[in-house]
Amino acid sequence: MKVLVIGDSCEDVFEYGKCTRLCPDAPVPVFIPRTLNTIKGMAGNVANNLIALGATPTLITNEEKIIKKRLVDEKTNQMIVRVDSGEEKIQRISNLQQLGLGSYAAIVISDYNKGFLYEDDIQFLCENHELVFMDTKKILGNWAKECNFIKINEIEYRSSSHYINHSDNSWIRDSLITTLGAQGCRFKDMEYPVSKVEIKDQVGAGDTFISALVAKYLQTKDISEAIIFANSCATYVVQQRGVEIINELYRVL
Repeated sequence: MKVLVIGDSCEDVFEYGKCTRLCPDAPVPVFIPRTLNTIKGMAGNVANNLIALGATPTLITNEEKIIKKRLVDEKTNQMIVRVDSGEEKIQRISNLQQLGLGSYAAIVISDYNKGFLYEDDIQFLCENHELVFMDTKKILGNWAKECNFIKINEIEYRSSSHYINHSDNSWIRDSLITTLGAQGCRFKDMEYPVSKVEIKDQVGAGDTFISALVAKYLQTKDISEAIIFANSCATYVVQQRGVEIINELYRVL
């Protein structure tokens, strides 16, 4: 099943090390690096999870490199600091009209609002394909009106609440899926709970959720079943260290 994934990507870098003492000249821990793990993040993580779930994604993303580097204590899995670079160099996508949108079963917009996609770019994608899923950091507006399913988290919901709850925007209630962390997610005022688990790392959980949502929906055409599956996949990855790709046990296509 061919899927177009479009949006901002980064390299997620996890450097694990030891923190056993404080710096004598500043109130900060001394970090001694030991191991390094690098994986594609954001839209790249969405594409990787879709591959693991049996789909065939095409990734359209920024050529410029965004790096999110985390220094993590290997014993406690506590992040000491995150260092980001490259965001200021991102160029806007061009030639949207040449992507051949009709050849894909679905479009997944993974919009981290770093500058690769503008609102009118997203509007064009939504208006020119019959099945579009979106995960966005932007404040929602009429530009998203033709999107079939919009996934946001609680913080993003609060940022867009003035639009979501306006009486003129009732359309969004049929599209909006709000992830609620350990409480699962909400769709059309219905709660979809998840099992209580020990959370080791939440990095990339949202990418996993939308990847699984898309894969299962393409298989079943049932959004409730897709949400339940997406919840289970996200619950799996938060129990792992770093950014984890869904394993073959979750393969659906």
